[in-house]
This record gives sequence, C-alpha cells and structure tokens, in this order.
Amino acid sequence: MQERSGGQLLADALVAQGATHVFAVPGESYLDLLDGLYAQRNRVELITCRFEAGAVHMAEAHGKLTGKPGVAIVTRGPGACHAAIGVHVAMQDSTPLVLLVGQIPVEETDRETFQEVDYRRMFQPLAKWVTQIDDARRIPEIMAHAFDMATSGRPGPVVVAISEEMQKHMVAVPDLGPQRVLPAHPAPAAIPEMMAMLEKAERPLVIMGGSRWSPEGRAALRAFAEANDLPVAVAFRRQGLFDGTSPHFAGDLGVGADAGLVAAAKKSDLILAIGTRIGEPVSQGYTLLDMAGATPIVHVHPDQGEIGRVYRVALGVTSDVNAFALGLAGQKVAKPRWAAWRQEVRAAREAQAVAQDYAGPLNLAVALQALEKALPADTVFTTDAGNFATWPTRFMHVKEGQDFLGPTNGAMGYGVPAAIGAAVVHRGRQVVCFVGDGGFLMTGQEIATAFHHGVAPIILVFNNRMYGTIRMYQERVYPERVSGTELTNPDFARFIEAFGGHGEVVERTEELVPAYERAVASGKPAIIEIRTNPEQVTNRATIAELRAQAKK
Repeated sequence: MQERSGGQLLADALVAQGATHVFAVPGESYLDLLDGLYAQRNRVELITCRFEAGAVHMAEAHGKLTGKPGVAIVTRGPGACHAAIGVHVAMQDSTPLVLLVGQIPVEETDRETFQEVDYRRMFQPLAKWVTQIDDARRIPEIMAHAFDMATSGRPGPVVVAISEEMQKHMVAVPDLGPQRVLPAHPAPAAIPEMMAMLEKAERPLVIMGGSRWSPEGRAALRAFAEANDLPVAVAFRRQGLFDGTSPHFAGDLGVGADAGLVAAAKKSDLILAIGTRIGEPVSQGYTLLDMAGATPIVHVHPDQGEIGRVYRVALGVTSDVNAFALGLAGQKVAKPRWAAWRQEVRAAREAQAVAQDYAGPLNLAVALQALEKALPADTVFTTDAGNFATWPTRFMHVKEGQDFLGPTNGAMGYGVPAAIGAAVVHRGRQVVCFVGDGGFLMTGQEIATAFHHGVAPIILVFNNRMYGTIRMYQERVYPERVSGTELTNPDFARFIEAFGGHGEVVERTEELVPAYERAVASGKPAIIEIRTNPEQVTNRATIAELRAQAKK
C-alpha cells in the first residue's frame, strides 16, 4: 500500500462508498480534501455552492432522490452553523446524508481559537451520529460507518468533523467499501396479523410516508391498495409516493390537509401507517388519533424506537418499507366491505381539488391546473415552506413517475437549492420549484450554482409581498395589527436576467402556461414570478375573512 494524505484518503473514502456528487462551499479548513477531490474529479462531481445551507439542501435532495447518502462539505465555525438548517431538514425528513465539516487543528482545542466549535455538542440533537476524525489511519473505518449509519434503520444525517492537520498526515491504510446488509423484513406473523385486522375493518385508511422507497416498493403498495380497494393518503410533503390521479388516492395529511381527509381519518376504524412516523403534521397536532389506541393502528417503520413513541398501536412491525410492501404481494381480503367508504374518501379529495372562483385576474388554482397538463410525465417538483405551498398541493396532482421533494420541518429556503440538487442528479428531467417571495430571498442566490454547473430548473416565485403563513396566524390572533410580516421585493424576473437567465412575470390566469413554455424553450435557468393577490392569504380564506372570524 502506498502512503496517502488524510485529504486524499477522505476523497477516496467517498468514492469507495459510492458517492457520485459532493456539494460544497470551499474553506481553508479542508484544502487537502479539496485537493483529494481534484484527484478524483473524474469519479465524483464537485458542485460549488454559494451558501452552506444551500449546499446541504442540495445534498439532501440528492439523498431523497437516490436513497443513497447525499454528501456535503462545509468549513468550520460559520460554515457549520449555516449548514445546521439542512441537517435539521435531513433529520426530520429521514433523509440519508453525510456532512463533512472542516475543523481546527487538534492542538488548539479548547482555546476558543479561530472558528472553534465542538461539533459533537452542536449537532448532537440534530443528527443520528456526530464524530470527529483526528487520526488519518481511521478515515476508512469512520467514513464507512458514517455511510452505514446514514442509511440504517430510520435514515438520517451524520456529521463528521475532519481536523485540519489530520488531512496532511501520510498513512498507508486500505480503503473500505460499502457494507452489504439485507434489509429488515417483517416478522413471519406480521402480515397475516395485519390481514386478519383488515378482514374485520369497515373503514380502513392507509397512510404512506417515510423515505428510501424504491420504485418496486411503491408499485407493490399501490398494487396491494388496488387489489383491496383501499384509500391511500400520503404523509406531509410525500406526494411523490403515490399516484395523485389514482382513484385510490385520498390526499395528503399535513399542513393544510383537506378537511374531508382529516374527517375520514378520524372516522377510520383501522389505520395502516406504513413508513410514516405519524408526526405532528400528519397527526394534525396530535389531535387526529387517540394516543391510547382507540383507533387500531398498524405501524410499519424501519426503526422500532418510532413505533409506540406517541401512539400505542395495535400492531407494530419493524421492517424496511420496501421489504414490507413487497411482502404484501398476493395478499387480499376475501370480501372488501368498504367500496363505498373508499369512494367517499376519494370524492372528498376530488371536491377539494375543484378550482374555486377566486377574485381578481389571476385564479391561481385554474392556472396551476393548466400548468399540470403541460408538465412532462417525469417532472421533479421541489417546494419551499409557506402558505403558497398549499396551492399546488391542493389543486395539482403528482403522477406516477414524478417526484416531489419538500421539507417536512418547514424550513424556508429549501426549494431553490433542492431544485438545483435535483437537476444535478437528473440532468435529463424537468425540475420545477415552488417557492414564496420570502423563501426565495433566503437562498435564491444559489441560482448562480445552476448556471455554474449547467442545469436549468424553473423556479415559480409566488409573490404576495409578505410572510404569508405568519400573516395568516397574525390575523387570526391579532387582527388588523400587522407587525413584521410585510416585505419589499425586487423584480424577480430581472433578478435572474442579471445572471443571464430567463425571466417572466405572470399576473393573469392565462399567462402561466405560455410563460412556462417560453422558459422551457429558453434552455436556461428560469424564474416565473407569479404576482398573487395579497388579500387571498390562503386558498381557503382572505384576510378580511380571517379578521371577521377573529372578532366573533
């Protein structure tokens, strides 16, 4: 074995673990790793980003789409602090992620030296595992374990600090490849017991969520739902898991969920929760179900620690979601008694998706539904956090073959970098981002990364000149006392034109689809600024209506 520097060993370890992309903001704390990546430039694409949170959001999108750990690298101190947002997204979204953080020289520890942070303490509540490499000989071991941890059980983020001088040390150690581990399968009695419970049910409901679903796993669960005539809801921002046009699709349980679906979940006499943690958004603030188990729940999750964490379930199944779904092949109840129930739940979803007669020249619901018809069958959607996001969720349908990425922790600033990360992963697919004016100006500068690396996402900026979600809550509690929620914005179309991109402004219903078509034809990164009616603060209420309700 030849001696290699710690920086080269780190780069080689990424290759050994199968990394294909690295998203980074460069820093002097990992110059040797950057040099190692130069040596591996034909095997790992280094994506140079403009802000650490953006870099980690891109890596998180990579992890969502591939099921393999996305990789980000940031420098110490401020860089790590900026990156923490993306780590929190990965944790709450159960996304496999490995974040490398440059670190100070070991001999300067505990002097509060330049940019010193104890990353074990900083990231401990945000990540699955946090460690630091001070001995170059241990790089292959620790990096292999980091990738294993990111994908095992409930997937999530791992943070690895890499001390500066360690990267210069010359050592001779072998690389370690990925560890082959068969996925956890359901216990032999699990599926028969679930089917026995399903035989007795009259109003069953499937809630599909979680991460690392394979196309085969999704197809298997869909076939099971169709064979048994089951309504299927998806968890918060997991629209890509089930075909939204299917007669079995019931909608999404999350922020802004259809009232009909919430009512159906409360009426259900059997919940099949597969992959989801049944967290706060899905459970509607822990009000949807009885924690003691009045409504029987079958909870399937890869991490046993999540089963029964909040809700006492009738049957807990520790299993990889795909293994469980594939194990359902051929399973069918003798006589499903819930055809009318499934139709009722589906009808509620269809009723919610009917475009209302909103005031003004732009009916956003009608415009988005027209856009849906113009989009490619393999579109990748990304969404930011905010009230605007409930419009496409309510009025559009994510189809089989399309993907949908969104932050379940409600992180503003996710949408644009996630769109760029998705475009890097799938260079042949159209990527469409939904983002509000508030969220765009948090990470919108990352559009420079799209130009730098030759990808062309289309960004739809919903501009209502306010932090809409907070304004909604403000008007509910303190009507007419507007404080801190109004915004002053640039001309977003001219913003991207300054980069050499394509900009459009939409103010009328009929303008959105032609604007989209021109954006696609340009072949450039594009922004379509959709100037919405500020009075229509949600798709269900105006500011005047919220004020009237608050005064009752």
